[in-house]
Amino acid sequence: MYYCCGVTEKGVMPHNEDALLINDSVIDAGSSEQMLSEPFIAAVSDGVSGERSGELASKMCLELVRDIRYSSECKLDEELLAIHYKLAEYSESDPEMHNMQATLCGVAVDEENNILTFNVGDSRLYRFRGGRIKQLSRDQSLVQLLIDEGAITREERKSHIHRNIIFPVFGNVKSAPKVDTVSLDGGMEYGDLLLLCTDGLSDYVSVLDIEEILEMPKSLKNRLHLLVNKALENGSKDNITVIAIVYQE
Repeated sequence: MYYCCGVTEKGVMPHNEDALLINDSVIDAGSSEQMLSEPFIAAVSDGVSGERSGELASKMCLELVRDIRYSSECKLDEELLAIHYKLAEYSESDPEMHNMQATLCGVAVDEENNILTFNVGDSRLYRFRGGRIKQLSRDQSLVQLLIDEGAITREERKSHIHRNIIFPVFGNVKSAPKVDTVSLDGGMEYGDLLLLCTDGLSDYVSVLDIEEILEMPKSLKNRLHLLVNKALENGSKDNITVIAIVYQE
């Protein structure tokens, strides 16, 4: 069994271009808690800033992910790429929705408790184990490429002039995204916590602050709200969405 809890908050923005998916529930406001048996999928999506109808893109993306009948036989990368083409086709058919795009980051748990992670864009997946956070996803962004090449440091990323440039994501009509899928070898250990979040959280809350808040003796839902509030206190100018997944034997 898995306990999943998610919170999405528009923050200082006039509307929410983020959304979250936990099994069969897609929401773009408030919170959701579920006890789940495998198989299931949980994910966050962020409508790309500056593109039209970002709020529709993220929600539609997750609704299509929700419709995937996931199992160990499912070719998830192919299913996700098909969703990209559906979004691109929809945006091409309606001038008002032209080039609507969204990031996607999540985990898929099959009937045998094998965990597959997937990512397109710069939303993130972390693992919290033994009081320490480790990023499991890799940002598909220009600044991450510069970090990989040694051109800038991780600290310089936060203020880099091109920090908001990301590679093609779901719905991009000019180029298909690269869907990164990675198996989480060994699954989850007792006490592990997987944390999914959009950049409205990861850009404004440090790893040390995330670790400190997750260590607190409070309910998981309260800890997620504390993470959201911390991002707002630190001046987050974006929507904020976070999901936590805990394995319970």
